[in-house]
This record gives sequence, structure tokens and C-alpha cells, in this order.
Amino acid sequence: MTGEICRHLPWDSDFFGVRIGSVIPHRLDAAAVEAIRAFRQAEPIDCLYFLADLGDAGTLRRAEDEGFRLVDVRVTLERRGPSPLQAGDVLIRLAEESDLPILTALARENHTDTRFYYDGHFSKERCDALYALWIENGIRGQADRVLVPEIEGKAAGYITCHREGPPRIGLLGIGPAAQGKGLGGQLIREALAWFAGEGIERVSVVTQGRNVRAQRAYQREGFTTAAVEVWYHGWSEGYLAIS
Repeated sequence: MTGEICRHLPWDSDFFGVRIGSVIPHRLDAAAVEAIRAFRQAEPIDCLYFLADLGDAGTLRRAEDEGFRLVDVRVTLERRGPSPLQAGDVLIRLAEESDLPILTALARENHTDTRFYYDGHFSKERCDALYALWIENGIRGQADRVLVPEIEGKAAGYITCHREGPPRIGLLGIGPAAQGKGLGGQLIREALAWFAGEGIERVSVVTQGRNVRAQRAYQREGFTTAAVEVWYHGWSEGYLAIS
């Protein structure tokens, strides 16, 4: 092994109140396993994230032998080329600071199929707060564009757009009362139109393997699967799942 095997994640640690780190490579061999063991002995890490290459059977076996537990299947979808912008029945506009109370409340409900909820060690309240903070930070500058559909004068969902690392859609969510109206597709097309206007034609998005609804929404807009990986979380002894 050469180079760093794991890193401490200060932001995640502060947010969840436990020391969290991540495994850097996506494949494990015997040397990597020994390096992870050494890191765990040297660093007081409570939980290690590991994004594993699903195509390497040895990696998956080694991760499970080391006590890592599967929490998510990570699906990356990608679209190349501009999308035709079809007229919709709902106004799509830029998110505003005044939308935050509605959008943070929606974000607390919209992402319960993600790995943090399925881990079992994080409280639902902290997981809810994570996505509320995510959309708040997006509106306050961490996203390059946040679009919302407006129904009866109020925001009814959101989509975040990011130019860098790579160009991608971040969060997409629709309020319960607005679902079934095609707003997800309309938001995706509006986002793609914005990317095209920025000279960006290759856009990616990440969702969960269990979130078939989201996958279908993106596939209808021309996205195809680019990669499938698996998320593992490895907890130190003494941490019990929340019942």
C-alpha cells in the first residue's frame, strides 16, 4: 500500500456527534485491510464510510469480514446533450430566501431512503436535519442554481444544480401534495436547460438503488446508468443501532 488509506471527516463528525472517517480507495486487497486496521487503532474513529466497487467480489468479502455493513446501493446516472424544454403547467422559478421554511420542511421528509436513515445508528432527527441544512446551504450559495415549482404562490419542491465536481443535479424533491403532476420531470428539464445555457451538456445525478421512482424519472428525461457502487458503514464495537 502507498498513500493515505483513510481520512477523518470533521464536518460529518461534528454534525452527527461521533467521529467519522472514510476509506479512500474503492477496492480492498490484503494490504489495504491491514492499513485500515492500523488506522482504526491509531485514530479514535467510531464509523468509517466505504464506497465499494460492486464489480470486485474480493472487496465486498473483505469489507464484510472487517465488520462493514451494507447501507446503500449508489446509482450514478448521466445524460449527454441538451434536453428539449417542454412547456409545463407549473411556473418554475429561482428559489428565494423566503422559500426556506417550506423547502426545509419538505427536505426533512423527502430523503428517507438514503444511507443515513438506513444505517440504524443515526437518529431520524439528525438525518432530517441533514437534508434541511443541505437545501438551506444550497439556496445560500453552495448550489449554483436552485429551482422550485410554484403552486398557489408557494414553493412545492426543489432541484439543485452544481457546475463543478462534476456538473450534476444534487437534491430533487417534490412536496406530497404536488406529486403525480409531472413536476419532477419538469424540474429536471428546466435544470438541463440551465446547464445547456452554461455550455454544459454532460450532467450526472446520484440516487439510491432502492429509489426506483427517482431512477425512472431521470430515465424518462434521457439519463442512463453510468455506475453502480455500494456504500458500507463500519462501526466500532460498542455502538448499538437505534431501535
